[in-house]
Amino acid sequence: MREKVNQTWGGRFSKPTDEFVKIFGASIFFDKILAPYDIQSSIAHATMLQEVGLLTKNEKNQIIKGLEKILSEIKTGEFKWSVTLEDVHMNIEARLVEMIGDAGKKLHTGRSRNDQVATDIRLYLRDQVDDITGEIKRLQLVLTDLAEKEASTIMPGFTHLQAAQPISFGHHMMAYFEMLARDVERLFDCRKRVNSMPLGSAALAGTTYPIKRTRTAELLGFERICLNSLDGVSDRDFAIEFLSTASIIMMHLSRFSEELILWSSAQFNFIELPDNFCTGSSIMPQKKNPDVPELVRGKTGRVYGNLTSLLTIMKSQPLAYNKDNQEDKEPLFDTVDTLKACLRVFADMVPIIQTKRDNMYNSTKQGYTTATDLADYLVNKGLPFRDAHEVVGKSVAYGIEHQKDLSELSLEELQTFDSRIENDVFEVLSLEGSLNARNHLGATSPNQVKQAIKIARETLK
Repeated sequence: MREKVNQTWGGRFSKPTDEFVKIFGASIFFDKILAPYDIQSSIAHATMLQEVGLLTKNEKNQIIKGLEKILSEIKTGEFKWSVTLEDVHMNIEARLVEMIGDAGKKLHTGRSRNDQVATDIRLYLRDQVDDITGEIKRLQLVLTDLAEKEASTIMPGFTHLQAAQPISFGHHMMAYFEMLARDVERLFDCRKRVNSMPLGSAALAGTTYPIKRTRTAELLGFERICLNSLDGVSDRDFAIEFLSTASIIMMHLSRFSEELILWSSAQFNFIELPDNFCTGSSIMPQKKNPDVPELVRGKTGRVYGNLTSLLTIMKSQPLAYNKDNQEDKEPLFDTVDTLKACLRVFADMVPIIQTKRDNMYNSTKQGYTTATDLADYLVNKGLPFRDAHEVVGKSVAYGIEHQKDLSELSLEELQTFDSRIENDVFEVLSLEGSLNARNHLGATSPNQVKQAIKIARETLK
């Protein structure tokens, strides 16, 4: 006599699954996060089945009422998850049949777990993209607030981590605003491809039932339908694209983290990170460690790893669905959780960063950061730029030798390098003069920073 193996698929089998294989192959440990989306898609599917005559109205109502009760049980923690039932779909279906009987068995008409899970993941990711976009915009908003407060704060701008030119700290903050703005654009673009419905692809070839996919898509808010059933069940491009976008966002947060770590060090001493976002040392009582930026910087590698993981999972799969695809969820779920946490902690931390304006100002006076301004001054006096570059290079060498900044050299000393230099040069050589002179769209003058903030806030509305 054949032993009953599994109530959902065991008809063809004569021996039960090995106990360890049950655990090894089960996804319920992590895919139960999809339960609300599985129920959402099942309600839409049942509604469509009734409309095309594959369910009676009473059967549809029973199914929907049962699914809503199951969702309530899941939310309250009453629902009993079973490893034997493998995944979120079979757990919910088994409970539905237990509650309403044969009507529950009809829910799976015209679909497969293959197109079911592909749909659930898209519904989940669509919501997450919207949440992440909102969290990015919250961070952008607090960046504009900090930039406005520090629009006139002078700091050294760097190239090669060497002091280059005076810039506004507010301008520096708005650079991160722009990075995040591109991230939002990428998320919007990614969302278009997430928002395509595979349901109706069934196992891989579609179904013989007279389903109406456009109606299901309408009920679930999908903008389009996956037009090839093979691709519909096996495509994970949308998840890879999201992980790629998430990796770029994390790269931006990691760059920001690196600067916060440097600026809060004793060697820079440009900013003070809030105490409630730092920790101390168990042995060195003087330490204040920038743990939050360091963790964000470290978690960037985690997200990169998730992207590589999913690319590797997909790289050799023949069409259509394969069990490998079960491994798509953990990298995706982990990335969503990691990214949301990093954005949240940054948006909470940035508004209470304290700037040390005097330290920034004094640091900007080092490194001859107004050298380019002197070259531009000479160009405006008629000297070709390459000749002006050489003159300024010699004046910097003189300043280094005599331990003087360019602004500290006397007019007589400066005129030894070029006679065209006059008293008005000192306006050019001041840090304020250098900053205010860069008064065009996209530049660092306080006026332009304030204009950039105004434009930025308009985009956030």
